[in-house]
Amino acid sequence: MAMIQCHFYSEVLALSTSMTVILPQRTTTQIGMENSQFGDKHPTLYLLHGLTDDDSVWLRRTSIERYVAPLGLAVVMPQVHLSFYTDMAQGNKYFTFLSEELPEIARSFFHLSAAREDNFVAGLSMGGYGAMKLALRNPNQYAAAASLSGALNMSNPMFKEEWKDSPLKYNQVFGDQPIAGTDNDILWLLQQRNQAEGVNPLIYQCCGTEDFLYEDNQIFKKACEQTNLNLTYEEGSGNHEWGYWDTKIQDVLNWLPLRNK
Repeated sequence: MAMIQCHFYSEVLALSTSMTVILPQRTTTQIGMENSQFGDKHPTLYLLHGLTDDDSVWLRRTSIERYVAPLGLAVVMPQVHLSFYTDMAQGNKYFTFLSEELPEIARSFFHLSAAREDNFVAGLSMGGYGAMKLALRNPNQYAAAASLSGALNMSNPMFKEEWKDSPLKYNQVFGDQPIAGTDNDILWLLQQRNQAEGVNPLIYQCCGTEDFLYEDNQIFKKACEQTNLNLTYEEGSGNHEWGYWDTKIQDVLNWLPLRNK
């Protein structure tokens, strides 16, 4: 596979930013790797980082390149800083960047498929929130979405309280109004997708039973089970840490509805 650290300019953000990209490459003589490529346009997983991380972290702390090599799957990992994948109340429009500009830029640089059935999104913690928000608000763009230990109940007052003394200010991201019942509320988005016509993404969710976000994940699970969305849920012993995520991203890749399987 090819690994590219790509620095580029974003018109939406009005600044230079970056993404780390893994691209399929068919090889026959590489020792210890099974590399595959299927067709000219690659299926793509948009893989989102967590709160304290950046676009390089999945590559540094998991074996994601080795895991996707036999699948012929491209992986695009964007940089979004402390934005919560949101058009920030006091900051940049990171949701617009992620949902509109990034796919167009990535496809202009690389041979990535634009077909819905070839596009997926996943993330951990803050990235799990971003993945669910992206897929539920744009179901015509993504066939499947996965959350690993996701922050899926951002209307929980815990977050606003915990961030009051942190560099990340809740009001800078979400404003001073409650997010319940808005496009930043994943539970509300579930209800909207359940009532809407058209396609819905497949949903995968996992969270360790020792994770501080476990109870919020149970709330999301129960809410999703009350809709007509297709949910695959897995849980087991685990905390909010990379050993758990390195294991579970392999389960996500096995679950993805890739057409070449």
